[in-house]
Amino acid sequence: MKKLAFLLILSFIGVSSQAQQIDYYLDSGYVAEGYDVTEYFNNKSVEGSKSFTTTHDGAKFKFNSQANLDKFKANPNKYIPQYGGYCAYALATSGKKVDADPETFEIRDGKLYMFYNSWGTNTFKKWKAGDPTVLRPKADKRWSVVKYKS
Repeated sequence: MKKLAFLLILSFIGVSSQAQQIDYYLDSGYVAEGYDVTEYFNNKSVEGSKSFTTTHDGAKFKFNSQANLDKFKANPNKYIPQYGGYCAYALATSGKKVDADPETFEIRDGKLYMFYNSWGTNTFKKWKAGDPTVLRPKADKRWSVVKYKS
């Protein structure tokens, strides 16, 4: 009887940990639409290659080279986009997960932020005009509420 209870508890822990997976913006099946997240830290938006991929935290990433893939694997948390790669401005102002353009980004305080840029709306410009030091804490707070997959 004790073994059965123990197994039930273990299976419950396994199920509940899977239910709390971070929601990443995965257009095309990859974080940052398959752009190499390490290259953003060189102030470049560079498409990754299917030859250099990995999965981290349940999400797939592409890289431009083996060296960049190795760099990511050595310290993935350094390169993962804030807010799962969703638009930082939209999170700050509305608390909603809005897709981001992989070519519209900012590195601020060593972190990668991505922004929506389409149909004449560039939220990166709005982010800068709205004072990122005020918007970022708002986005952080709202992300803590919406970051898990439903």
